[in-house]
Amino acid sequence: MYYIKFIMKNNILKLIEYVYYLSLFLLFALYLFPGSLIGFLLHGDMSRELNLVDNPIGTSINHFFYFVYLTILASVCSSRKKIFFNNFYFIFLLSIILESSHLVIPNRAFELNDLFANIAGVVTIIMIKKILK
Repeated sequence: MYYIKFIMKNNILKLIEYVYYLSLFLLFALYLFPGSLIGFLLHGDMSRELNLVDNPIGTSINHFFYFVYLTILASVCSSRKKIFFNNFYFIFLLSIILESSHLVIPNRAFELNDLFANIAGVVTIIMIKKILK
C-alpha cells in the first residue's frame, strides 16, 4: 500500500514539474512575442491586453498572478530536484530580464508597474513560504 502511495505522489510531482516547464515556455512566448498574443487570440487586436481583475494598476495584476503561480510551481519542483530552473533566484531574475526585454521588442513597452508586479508575485510566495516554515 505504501508503494502505491509513493508512486502516485511521484507521478503527481512529475505532472507538476511538466506543468511548470510548460508554464515557463508559455511565459517566454507571451513575453517575447511582438505584441499581445492573448489580445490577438481573444480579440484579434495585438495592442489589446486581457485584464483579469479590474483594479487601479490595470493589466499589471496579470503579471502578479502569473508570477505567483509560477513561483508556487517552482517551489514544489524545487523540493523534488535541486536545479537552477526550479529556484526562486531564477524566477526573480527571469521576471526582471523578461520585462526588460520589452525595451527592445517591437510593439512592446517596458512598464515599471509590470516589473513591480512580477517581483511582488515572486516575493509574496517567498515570504509566505518563510512564514510557514
